[in-house]
Amino acid sequence: MKRYYITTPIYYVNDAPHVGHAYTTLACDVLARFMRLDGHRVHFLTGTDEHGQKVEKAAAAAGIAPKAFTDMVSQNFRTLAKALNISNDDFIRTTEPRHILASQAIWRAIAASKSPKGRDNIYLGKYAGWYAVRDEAFYGENELTTGDDGRKRAPSGAEVEWVEEPSYFFRLADWQDWLLAFYAENPRFIAPDTRRNEVVSFVRQGLEDLSISRTTFKWGVPVPDAPGHIMYVWLDALTNYITAVGYPDTKSDLFTACWPADLHMVGKDILRFHAVYWPAFLKAAGVEPQRRVFAHGWWTVEGQKMSKSLGNAIEPHHLIEKYGLDPVRYFLLREVPFGQDGDFSHRAMVHRLNGDLANDLGNLAQRVLSFIQKNAGGVVPKAGVLAPGDEKLIAAARNVLPTLRTELAEQAFHKALDALWQVVGDANRYVDEQAPWALRKTDQVRMNTVLYVLAEALRRLALQIQPFMPDAMTRLLDQLAVPADARDYAAFDRTLVAGTTLPPPLGIFPRYVEEGAAAPTRAAKK
Repeated sequence: MKRYYITTPIYYVNDAPHVGHAYTTLACDVLARFMRLDGHRVHFLTGTDEHGQKVEKAAAAAGIAPKAFTDMVSQNFRTLAKALNISNDDFIRTTEPRHILASQAIWRAIAASKSPKGRDNIYLGKYAGWYAVRDEAFYGENELTTGDDGRKRAPSGAEVEWVEEPSYFFRLADWQDWLLAFYAENPRFIAPDTRRNEVVSFVRQGLEDLSISRTTFKWGVPVPDAPGHIMYVWLDALTNYITAVGYPDTKSDLFTACWPADLHMVGKDILRFHAVYWPAFLKAAGVEPQRRVFAHGWWTVEGQKMSKSLGNAIEPHHLIEKYGLDPVRYFLLREVPFGQDGDFSHRAMVHRLNGDLANDLGNLAQRVLSFIQKNAGGVVPKAGVLAPGDEKLIAAARNVLPTLRTELAEQAFHKALDALWQVVGDANRYVDEQAPWALRKTDQVRMNTVLYVLAEALRRLALQIQPFMPDAMTRLLDQLAVPADARDYAAFDRTLVAGTTLPPPLGIFPRYVEEGAAAPTRAAKK
């Protein structure tokens, strides 16, 4: 069995989860579910990053100890994963003993190795430079801007402060040529291409050695054999990806089955850490780098950037309560090309819910299954000889699966959904063209054939849409009486069995009605 290891970034616990966290986790969940259905052995990891100065300050502001603070806030991310129906196999916290062990092990492995230029990878020095607590990142003078208030800021907009302290350094500059060669040899390593170009340009401009320990605060993983030093939070955090598959036991079944990871999904703001620092750390430790990093875009809200000052950060639980879980899952991955920035608006959400879901797919299923219930004895109809138009629709529903494999391998979620909804459109046009309500009066054999074709198209659509909207598609497959053991892609070419009793149909996507508005009426079909 082929394996597939996918990770979200581990989320920083200094604040409550918002729609950006939901977006990343949801994208990974869709891929994990698709790969499982397609016969892969999947390991899907998410979790929380709980060390660093930012967390220490947030805990102090809350008036509680850092560990108690992280216990509380980490649970918020577990709760979000459950609310989003996320199918993760593991949830890691960087305060866990297994992670402390792995972080110190990778430090020792890096320290025992030589850089590509034959020098010790880690050396003791003194850091003096600009540091953004919010980003937990160091910045060069040439990367900073000055705000209207006269304060220096990082490219992210975070305030920076001048830091001077003893520090261990990782000889990142020695890895510049290796990284550029690695990118050239592995053109799919960074995606999308715009982000890849940014990373390559950044590395070509020249790398500086990276400070990887701190001494001015205490909340972190202790550096081995170096009292007073804690590990730079990003070296600690990135190590979670190998902690979760058993590192430092690189001979374990889990590690050999899962590493190198197939995909790290991240936001574009943390791409540098994953595409520059992490592969260099890994190679220095004698571990092969991950296979791919995809950096997606950010969401705005009604055209405005999400921020605490504006108070417009979208709380995912509120979205689910307002619109329903599966419509939210669908909207976030259909509305904008994955990798680009997107804007969340109520109007766009309602358009997708009422248009794509309620009208197109939901109404298709309700029309077909209700007609079967009323006019075909409530069982899967028996098909007669298929006409070319019948075979065309069934082929369209069958042939979209290879397209899904291609598009999801590139994380092109919107293209995968576009392909599926083209078939939804084909099926709706087929209903209108074949007019089973007219055939009921003139040719019941033909009517049954048309209904069978539509039911079979719905089965294939539901199987393929499962990763995106698992709850809704479970209900649809239940209404088609598809056995539980026939819902993966190994069973894709099995067909509905004529004569199988179907339960009374229930709508899967209710229309969204604005509060206070009258519910719309729909003219009955002939």
